Amino acid sequence: MTISGISSNDPISMSGQDAMSKLDKDAFMKLLVNQMKNQDPMQPADNTQMIAQLAQFSSLEQMQSLNDNIVGLAVLQQQNALLSQLTSASSLIGENIRYVDPATETEQWGTVSAVKIVDGLASLSIDGKDVPLANVAEVGAPPPPSGDDTNSGTDDDASN
Repeated sequence: MTISGISSNDPISMSGQDAMSKLDKDAFMKLLVNQMKNQDPMQPADNTQMIAQLAQFSSLEQMQSLNDNIVGLAVLQQQNALLSQLTSASSLIGENIRYVDPATETEQWGTVSAVKIVDGLASLSIDGKDVPLANVAEVGAPPPPSGDDTNSGTDDDASN
């Protein structure tokens, strides 16, 4: 004897993501219409039960819409964060900066020549090295090299 409606492809017997993709609002409406068609005419469905089911259906539809909006917002926020990093980093092109070299973990000075996105993060090109934007410690003129014997700005001849 074969029982129809029970198989591995039946949406009711499926679990996880496959079941959710099969049981959407259209499937719910089909179940509701079939329930109304096949109800006992001597004992029709209670109106309060029907209203409760319609309310659940409406709530489910609103939650799905809200979920879609939240996913879209998360994608937009991620794109805005990337654009913000790129804008901030591009303002450093041509500037002298002090940074922590990612390879040697030492502080160095250099001039930013380009900006690019690497693995979703802004990276500065400094003297042929890729330096993450987070490694920037200071923007400005580098200090004079140590051991510099230049005159400090006083003029000995002016005191005569």
